[in-house]
Amino acid sequence: MDATLLRALLFVTVALGAVLLVRRPVRRAFSAAPAFGLWLLPVLAMALPWLPGLPAHWTVLPAIRALPASIVAAGSDAASSAHGWRWLWLLGAGAMLLRLAVQYLRLRRQGRPLPAALADRLQPVLDGLDPRRLRLHPAGPAVLWAPRSLMLLPPDFMDRHDADARRLVLRHELTHLRRGDALWNLFAELAAALLWFHPLAWLARPRFRLDQELACDERALRDAPHDAAAYAHTLLHSVGVATAPTLIPWLAEPQLKERLTMIQRQRPGALRRRAGHAALAVLMAGSAFVAQAAADNHPVHSIDTNYVPGKSPHYPAAAIKGMVSGTVILRVQVFADGSVGTITYDVQHSTTDSADLIAAATDTVRKWHFQPEMKDGRPIDGYVRVPIQFDVHPFPGKTEDKAEKKAS
Repeated sequence: MDATLLRALLFVTVALGAVLLVRRPVRRAFSAAPAFGLWLLPVLAMALPWLPGLPAHWTVLPAIRALPASIVAAGSDAASSAHGWRWLWLLGAGAMLLRLAVQYLRLRRQGRPLPAALADRLQPVLDGLDPRRLRLHPAGPAVLWAPRSLMLLPPDFMDRHDADARRLVLRHELTHLRRGDALWNLFAELAAALLWFHPLAWLARPRFRLDQELACDERALRDAPHDAAAYAHTLLHSVGVATAPTLIPWLAEPQLKERLTMIQRQRPGALRRRAGHAALAVLMAGSAFVAQAAADNHPVHSIDTNYVPGKSPHYPAAAIKGMVSGTVILRVQVFADGSVGTITYDVQHSTTDSADLIAAATDTVRKWHFQPEMKDGRPIDGYVRVPIQFDVHPFPGKTEDKAEKKAS
């Protein structure tokens, strides 16, 4: 797998694990809104490997491995296996995205425009919402993503709830619309499709939805705390529905207990809520800075991929015969046109002083073409460290087995 994708997967795994661990303590300490904001961390983690690195005079490329010719066949088998995993991931992601699209289209087809008479009756409590964004739908009350998200109401909405309950339900759904929650739900579903193989993604999905509902409940009750008891009563006497992609129902059954508990508990005030948002901003900025600072091998320079095939370092026969291994690190001057200038051997950081390995590495790198460093949109001269790892025994056990067979 590509090193950048591996870093992204590692960052996302750490971020998901951290959010799952701290979301409840953060909710109790700072309120539900900052706890829901924690779900931005996996999004940031996924983007980190592609963000510009911190400025540095030297850039260190990932280690380039040189193997004896007899082992190249084994390496090609490993590469084929990696390509197989890549196709498997694409197949799984494609299936998940297709499923998401089919479910979304089915939900859209089930809705129909709200009758004008019903829209007129509800207009006083819809706070100026465009009637064209209202639909009759069996999954309502709910919010469904669209280029302009829709509010879905069940056909029996007027009979199912009394006037006070209708007002509270509609306030909740309007809060979802104002917060853009339907769009966040879509992003979460797309991320889950790309991470279909990741157990933490499946664990995070229902918890993301719960935190979203808790933050919406909190926001809906913030301006009318006297409605908390009626709000809880309406929830308790509502019918739960199954969650569906891109759909945010008024009530999903697994969420009922947590939502009632949050409504009944004394909620943190504005000061603690603002402190929570400030702490979240500092956490995200600090995470990005630390991750970028730690990524010493994030390539600002990179080898021109159109030039690399066939140009990997040749393992000198004398070094193979003498069983000489080690890492040669070269300091390479890269001109603005990507060509190679001065090449020097880094004595301090290299793990071998074999003249054969140094010469082989130098001869190879001199033939490479680099992508130059950019400044103000223009290429400039720069420097890069290139580590080349010569390994005569990449698979010790297999090599020893072959030697034993030869001896027998």
